[in-house]
Amino acid sequence: MKKIASFTVDHDKLEKGMYISRIDGDAVTYDIRMKKPNGGDYLSNGALHTFEHLFATYARNSEFSESVIYVGPMGCLTGFYLILRDTVTHEQAIRLVQDSFRFVADFSGKIPGSERRECGNYLLHDLEGAKSVASDMIDVLKGYTTDKLNY
Repeated sequence: MKKIASFTVDHDKLEKGMYISRIDGDAVTYDIRMKKPNGGDYLSNGALHTFEHLFATYARNSEFSESVIYVGPMGCLTGFYLILRDTVTHEQAIRLVQDSFRFVADFSGKIPGSERRECGNYLLHDLEGAKSVASDMIDVLKGYTTDKLNY
């Protein structure tokens, strides 16, 4: 079988940050790398799950809500994929991610979608872990520009 594009990226050289993973027609997939691949430090399942709920909630309620196709975690526990329609510029995508991460870092209260009837694993949440990862990434993405979006 043909090797998929994401497996051609040298993960040993990949650092925390935000990258354009691929562009398919009008859909842009952003690789939001929150942990250094193969670095021994990964997102915990609870923090990842909570981050997903908060990130997706914020993005789907933002001014770009109509352009959000997908927000979801990477199976390797090092980050998230964000898929947006190309009606959102790369500069706007960076701002959306920065704003989303500030939302997560500052969040308090009940996690959206965390009721049993709303979630398939409603007990697996770690708000403090999600907030910690968000705070770290706010620093990583501070002053981020489109020239940094390339692997």
